[in-house]
Amino acid sequence: MPSSPASPGPDLDSAFAALGDPVRRALVTRLARSDATVGQLAEPFDLTPQAISHHVGVLRRCGLVEQRREGTRRPCRLRVDQLALLGTWIDEQRRTWNDRLDALEQHLTGDGAAQ
Repeated sequence: MPSSPASPGPDLDSAFAALGDPVRRALVTRLARSDATVGQLAEPFDLTPQAISHHVGVLRRCGLVEQRREGTRRPCRLRVDQLALLGTWIDEQRRTWNDRLDALEQHLTGDGAAQ
């Protein structure tokens, strides 16, 4: 269920799609430790800073990363609050399915005892 344009949270579809890429997941993992510039983010990869900048742009557009200006530097920062919204959605789905599985187990156990 995508967020409306006025909502402050990430669009779930675009955020999960962005996290479907292993490079972007690695960038999120790296940014969870501390802010970093695109050049710093590019260091462990066999990718150009321009390619990393593209990946950062995808993460920015879906609301998981922001960049700010510090003189000539543009450090990236993970928006942990927005990442937490994805975790909340996953937790809600997990609770729903656990409840459904518990109800099924009770139904099956009740049916077996009646026979």
